[in-house]
Amino acid sequence: MTDITPEPKSNLKRFLPLIIIAAALGVFFALGGPKYISLDALRDNQAFLQAFVAENYILALVGFIALYAVLVAISVPGAGFLSIFSGFLFGVKAGVPAVVIGATIGATVIFLVARSALGAGLAAKAGPFMRKFEQGLQENELSYLFILRLVPIFPFFIVNIVPALFDVKVRNYVLTTFFGIIPGSLVYVSVGNGIGDALAAGSDVALSGLMFRPAVILPIIGLILLSMIPVAYKKFSKKKI
Repeated sequence: MTDITPEPKSNLKRFLPLIIIAAALGVFFALGGPKYISLDALRDNQAFLQAFVAENYILALVGFIALYAVLVAISVPGAGFLSIFSGFLFGVKAGVPAVVIGATIGATVIFLVARSALGAGLAAKAGPFMRKFEQGLQENELSYLFILRLVPIFPFFIVNIVPALFDVKVRNYVLTTFFGIIPGSLVYVSVGNGIGDALAAGSDVALSGLMFRPAVILPIIGLILLSMIPVAYKKFSKKKI
């Protein structure tokens, strides 16, 4: 006689990490977390944060990376504000690596959790568009994933989860996340590195449309076009055959 009792336990084990992440996100909002990752919070705690970093640089840097990873892992919207914090506290040279490392760790965690809970290949059941996208992803995985990271119209936490619905290699996901977020991270960290005087003077810092300013978006478009070369080459080669 077959024992069917392990099935509920298996489902619980499968969804438990996702439930924990959802609960952590709920606690974050319940405790007023968003107000602590805002420009107002940075302005109000400017002196304290600078003093803490000056006295505990390594601890502050490691702690920042860990915090960034956790916020990305629980899919907090607007966690990118921490990129500005990073530039303000650590400068560009240390701030960009801190953001990229923390974000990559957090993104990989939520990717693995989502894939375990939802199952790779689930999106193929959603319709012909998703099946077509999955086919293109399978043929040009690195290019597609890199483009998803570079295009600034897609929210970061959405791009973290969508690849989990497909049979994406973890190695490729990590690589494209790490390198794909460098341009955007550099922009926001650079802004943070230069807003100290503005915050001290109580001036507003304009962030709206930052990623779509010509000096920012044009190089990103160039990278997107470069990423599409392998895709275009494969399609062109197939037509010739």
